[in-house]
Amino acid sequence: MPAYLDNAATTKPCDEAISACLAAMTENYGNPSSLHKVGLSAELAVTDARKAIAAALVCQPECITFTSGATEANNTLILGAAENYGKRKKKVVVSAVEHPSVSETMKLLEKNGFEIVRIKPQRDGSIDAEEFINAVDSSTFLVSCMYVNNETGAVMPVKRIFTQIKKLYPDCITHCDAVQAFMKLPIKTADLGADLITVSGHKVHAPKGVGAMYIRKGIRIAPRMLGGGQEKGLRSGTESVPLISAFGAAVRVQLPTIATAYSNAEELCGRLRKKLSALDYITINSNAENQCPYILNFSVNGIRSEIMLHFLESKNIFVSSGSACSKGGHSSVLTAMGVPDKTADSAIRVSFSRMSSCGEVEALATALQEGYLSLAKR
Repeated sequence: MPAYLDNAATTKPCDEAISACLAAMTENYGNPSSLHKVGLSAELAVTDARKAIAAALVCQPECITFTSGATEANNTLILGAAENYGKRKKKVVVSAVEHPSVSETMKLLEKNGFEIVRIKPQRDGSIDAEEFINAVDSSTFLVSCMYVNNETGAVMPVKRIFTQIKKLYPDCITHCDAVQAFMKLPIKTADLGADLITVSGHKVHAPKGVGAMYIRKGIRIAPRMLGGGQEKGLRSGTESVPLISAFGAAVRVQLPTIATAYSNAEELCGRLRKKLSALDYITINSNAENQCPYILNFSVNGIRSEIMLHFLESKNIFVSSGSACSKGGHSSVLTAMGVPDKTADSAIRVSFSRMSSCGEVEALATALQEGYLSLAKR
């Protein structure tokens, strides 16, 4: 059996998601916009999935809009907020360790005349809440900070940041990319203080190609997709009922067991961290005080990431050298943290899911030692 430990990149779809997807393709195949009963049945399936996502985020279903994934959602929310709220105010404050779907969108705003203030992480990968808050002023219309970093697993003080900003500047829009936190950490939209939240299906055992965005009531987001007016005009295009149904099914079946799954991830991460800490050629990069146990980033000193990655692959063990979206490129996150280039070039990201096991951790630990002894001699 393979040891698949790249779950921050994508997860294996669960049986419930597969069944829901198949049923929507073979039985419930109508267009949700059709007025006959076949279309109504499809519409009800989308509604049920919307309720499941809303239950996980503790919000009203009408605040949930389905998209093709987190990248589209982040682009829509940021650019849509800029169009409606960035006419007089031109400043945005964002963490410097965001996913490319946020950081690249910020670059586009910058090209269009917006001032983008990027808050660098501390050495442990976390964002200093006070530094972030102090960067915001009356000219700021939007702030954006991810909940859990996709490379290091650092949990950002989003609640503290957003709550304080809302007290000081009630009109400032707060956006959170919660992709790596969704279904791992409990999220309550009201407590988080977020006006806008992004989540993704394929990170939580649903198929690729579906995501969702939460938009607080009263917040106006200009749509990026125009057409038939689906999703209340926020995201036109015929809804992908199979993918949306699968997303809803995956969330619905996992929701009652978030705490149990978290405890399992804690055990696995703790076991691996202990084994790695005993090896003098390993540097652990995931050291934030508040750390999500689903992600552990470390470097095998002296061995480039891709070389170790392929050695592990030869042992049927699958990990990542960083964010899957960077396709092996140099990690901007580790660089922002001040990690030396040689250490960053040797970084390995291990990411767990609720399907991960102790056997996979043991296999990885053994293979890492074998790999080092073999590769370091070359």
